[in-house]
Amino acid sequence: MHASPQPSTPDPAAVDGLRPENPPSTVLSDLAVLIGARVEWIGRGLADAGRVSGVELRAQAVRRGDLFAALPGAHTHGAEFVVSAVDAGAAGVLTDDAGLEVLAERLDGGDVSLPVLVHPDPRRVLGEVSATIYGRPSEHLQVIGITGTSGKTTTSYLVESGLTAAGRTVGLVGTIETRLAGDRVPSALTTPEAPQLHALFAAMRERGIDTVVMEVSSHALALGRVDGVRFALGAFTNLSQDHLDFHKDFDDYFNAKSRLFAADSAVCAQRAVVCVDDRWGARMADIARQAHPENAAAVETVTTHPTTADWTATATSASDSGTQAFTLTGPDGAARAATLRLPGHYNVANAALAAAICSAAGADIDAALTGIAAVDVPGRVQRVDRGQDFLAVVDYAHKPAALEAVIETLRGQTKGRIAVVVGAGGDRDRGKRPLMGEAGARGADLLVVTDDNPRSEDPAAIREQVLAGVAAVPEADRGEVREIGDRGEAIAAAVRWARSGDVVLVAGKGHEAGQEVHGVKYPFDDREVLAEAIALIAPENPAHGGNA
Repeated sequence: MHASPQPSTPDPAAVDGLRPENPPSTVLSDLAVLIGARVEWIGRGLADAGRVSGVELRAQAVRRGDLFAALPGAHTHGAEFVVSAVDAGAAGVLTDDAGLEVLAERLDGGDVSLPVLVHPDPRRVLGEVSATIYGRPSEHLQVIGITGTSGKTTTSYLVESGLTAAGRTVGLVGTIETRLAGDRVPSALTTPEAPQLHALFAAMRERGIDTVVMEVSSHALALGRVDGVRFALGAFTNLSQDHLDFHKDFDDYFNAKSRLFAADSAVCAQRAVVCVDDRWGARMADIARQAHPENAAAVETVTTHPTTADWTATATSASDSGTQAFTLTGPDGAARAATLRLPGHYNVANAALAAAICSAAGADIDAALTGIAAVDVPGRVQRVDRGQDFLAVVDYAHKPAALEAVIETLRGQTKGRIAVVVGAGGDRDRGKRPLMGEAGARGADLLVVTDDNPRSEDPAAIREQVLAGVAAVPEADRGEVREIGDRGEAIAAAVRWARSGDVVLVAGKGHEAGQEVHGVKYPFDDREVLAEAIALIAPENPAHGGNA
């Protein structure tokens, strides 16, 4: 069905990141004083350590005049790559004592005079260093950070559209892409590393952007990627199992998220908007209130449940096309009619949260609701229509709770059967793999277990762990189950199975345009592959609707 895939070439803009055209110049000795570092020299020392105009973690991306941040890694110290950084024009290095020793070895005998800022924990101060070098741009923007397990991407798109409709000039930083002043750049990380993030803020400021909406992952909060950012507003969606390969347990995961709201955190947002539909949201709202004891209005809550909150979404109704209507009641007591193109009760929660965020950011709520009503989100319950007589959908659901939610949503929209194609990613939380299989088995009439992004792991072993969860569901409570490792063939099998009025859901990768196998990313877009499979089905094909 598909030609042999070829490895994809990274987008240069995504690799190198966006930077301001006219960055400020920072005196290295002043920077050393700011972070409590000492200045050492490799080679002949000079009276003046000089200046830097940028900062970079990756030696291959260093530009002339940059500070090269040579940090200790799990396997290799960043200082090992200093020769490449110096050749590219690095004007100085930030590292620790171990890194200083490596620098001296790598540059021994070379004709170099290089100032080195030595700090016992350079990663801890990298955010502050990056913010300072780029002129502390987040302090000149209204930065809105959105965290939680599910819904960050959808909520960020809804907020971006709502604020734009209200007259703001908005930048977006997220899983799918980064957008500023009409430019779109694919995103390698949900939240970029601190040097790229502050450079991006500075570039946005140069281009006249006044508000930034960004997804903030638990990794970013735990690893300090957002250190040095001043968040005008923080928002929380929900919490369910994810990333327990990185966090030691669920409480550790929650605590990482809470850095955006906790009083003792350097990145505590000045205002908070929290969805309290789950117990984790209620707990997060309490943490946010403790950070603002003198200003109750600094924390607003949102709910779609029959409970007390500042913003409530009620009277939800859905059309056959998947669009929804609901009533949004705010702190002023006014009930407003709201519409949403995205299906699913969880998207009503995302939309209500987005509207509350827009209001807290100072936008006109009626204008914001108009913008929210027009949003489609790439890879989030995204329809693929090639004239077929069944519904075909691609969704990013790669967590058990998210998969359950999207299946439940689609089940409520159809009288037909549902086929689900799903797998689990390699080198990630292994504990959720059987849970993904169980969620799929309970909800689907046909479950096709396939490969996601195996990364460095054996794909068959991952599928076996997903199927272990399937086996936990009694046969009477599950439909047909197939194992097809080739993702393209798995999608084609589900399409051939579908009859008029059925649903085919391809879950787990959403907007992603590649499949990573043993360190190589091959081009693979679920939306394109699903469309191709549908196009191959002719009405006279007897296999259509059969048991292919």
